[in-house]
Amino acid sequence: MKINLDTEVLTDNNAAAKFNRDLFTKHKTLVVNLMSSPGAGKTTLLEKTIAALGKEYSIGVIEGDLATEKDADRIRALGAKAVQINTNGGCHLDARMIAKVIDEFDLEKTDILFIENVGNLVCPSGYDLGQNHKVAILSVPEGNDKIPKYPVMFRRTELVVLNKIDLLPYLDFDVDMAIEDLKGINPESKLIRLSSKTEEGLDEWLTWIKEAYRNLQEQ
Repeated sequence: MKINLDTEVLTDNNAAAKFNRDLFTKHKTLVVNLMSSPGAGKTTLLEKTIAALGKEYSIGVIEGDLATEKDADRIRALGAKAVQINTNGGCHLDARMIAKVIDEFDLEKTDILFIENVGNLVCPSGYDLGQNHKVAILSVPEGNDKIPKYPVMFRRTELVVLNKIDLLPYLDFDVDMAIEDLKGINPESKLIRLSSKTEEGLDEWLTWIKEAYRNLQEQ
């Protein structure tokens, strides 16, 4: 008898993702799954987002890392609810991990839940967590080769945030090429340019979140 382990794993994951999605839908909580390479700036972007929107929306964060609570502590320092998931070597979060910590959030009072996935451009893209949106964060120091080298990630995300644009004068990165590569892989995807450090372009990201939240409430 031949057993397809990949199929079995994804079947279990997708069942958990449906459980998560049903809960999020019931409470109309906007859930955004953030994915990127390590060091692309996910946590800093979340800090800026919480600082900008925290008075208007109740924001929670699930932090995924191999070890430590360093990123979760940074979020808590801003007054937002943060729950850490340590994978102890696992390269991604899965829906079952999310399901185990959902009860730590009061979804009735949580407008937006960000899931900061483990830093990795491969594994996280293949797992549905029950989110409304998948967003990939790409940073200027990573270079222009990441989109064509990791097409599955960018094919499965509807938005790419190009972070650290304050470094463009100092590094060899072609924004037009990145846009062209993205459109070749995923014509429906959008690219937002910003710098979490200087906050240049941050308003476009904040507008995208607000529109996503408003669209969810109108459904």
